[in-house]
Amino acid sequence: MSVPCSPSLRRPRRPRAAVVLLLGVVLPLTACGGGATHHVPQAPSTPGSPTTTGARGSSPANTPGVTQLPHASSPPLAAAPSVHTAQSAGCVDRVMSRMSAAQRVGQLFMSAVSTSGVTSAESAALSGHDVGSVILMGRSNAGVRSIRNITDQLQSMAPTIDGTKVRLFTAADQEGGKVQILNGPGFSTMPSAVVQGQWPPSRLQAQAAEWGRQLHAAGVNLDLAPIVDVVPASIGTQNQPIGALRREYGDNPTTVARASGAFIHGLTRAGVDATIKHFPGLGLVRGNTDFTANVTDSVTTRNSPNLETFRNGIRAGARFTMVSSATYSRIDPHNLAAFSSVLLRDVLRGDLGFNGVIISDDLGHAVAVRAVPAGDRALRFLAAGGNMILTVDPATVAPMTGAILSRLGSDAALRAHVDDSVRRILTAKMASGLLRCG
Repeated sequence: MSVPCSPSLRRPRRPRAAVVLLLGVVLPLTACGGGATHHVPQAPSTPGSPTTTGARGSSPANTPGVTQLPHASSPPLAAAPSVHTAQSAGCVDRVMSRMSAAQRVGQLFMSAVSTSGVTSAESAALSGHDVGSVILMGRSNAGVRSIRNITDQLQSMAPTIDGTKVRLFTAADQEGGKVQILNGPGFSTMPSAVVQGQWPPSRLQAQAAEWGRQLHAAGVNLDLAPIVDVVPASIGTQNQPIGALRREYGDNPTTVARASGAFIHGLTRAGVDATIKHFPGLGLVRGNTDFTANVTDSVTTRNSPNLETFRNGIRAGARFTMVSSATYSRIDPHNLAAFSSVLLRDVLRGDLGFNGVIISDDLGHAVAVRAVPAGDRALRFLAAGGNMILTVDPATVAPMTGAILSRLGSDAALRAHVDDSVRRILTAKMASGLLRCG
């Protein structure tokens, strides 16, 4: 996702960046409970998808198809307790079986909430459409306690299904430098990724753990970071979404993989999930998809070395991958990445073995997708293989959820994919200690 730096929901004008269940199945919400422990159950495999995943603590030796970049490893992460697979699946099955179709579809959405407080429009979008996740938007200097008041209010809106609380993923863009949304008392000032990438991995991991603890204290359980895009030195600040804002960890895959892996491990130790972005990379483009249409990467291929930073992030344990809204003409010239089954199913799921949650970049305000009607954006993203739809415009939630619900009854493939997406999201929530069955 690009940079939501202004106090308003609209981002400033500046450069940046299967098991098929019944229709009654739906997804849940999860929260950042105090001292949540990260667990590692595997997300379910669907027919035709890889069965391996970048679980925490996995390595090239036990993860088929994963090759390690030279010197790209981070300090070892202490093993987290695991949840028995059968117990995890049983909880997810129970919750899903008791959710309505509208609740299930709502869990596929991440909608925006102001860091200055929940507005009536935002509240209506969340409760009226059973939205399962939120993103905090607008730069705040109010500090940890103020943000915690907002996240607690949001979690109070999360539903209880058959006695089980299904809480919200509460997310923020907390990368560092010009993309640090949450500031003020209790939040450290984070340097840019360019600076972070120059630190030894042990230092970066320790610092990321501290930043993660601050997020956790504020009730934020998902960081839309780290950036794993590689911006070559020959492009540098001409790259508007990443380079111009110093969001990259380095100008080569090895440096980026090493630093981003350390960042992921640090967040994980703090009980906060990480998101690698923007697949398959925005480092080689010039335009910013938030403000520019027809942004195209004419260099990246399925075998590009820069994709290894995503493989490394998966291996490091990231359970979320954010997809860009650019076009990659040497992989799929006909579709934006967010609408490309080649990129999402064949490359991300197949080639890289990602088995977690695929989340979109902004499908609400972004100029890159504005020519597509809101409902069609949601349907096309899901059809391509995406799981969670991020929109910074709460007004788009109604047409998007409506389009999906209206199609479910007649589209068996969509029903199957919605069920699979719900299962992946619930599994991630349970793995993070955010969904607990009695």
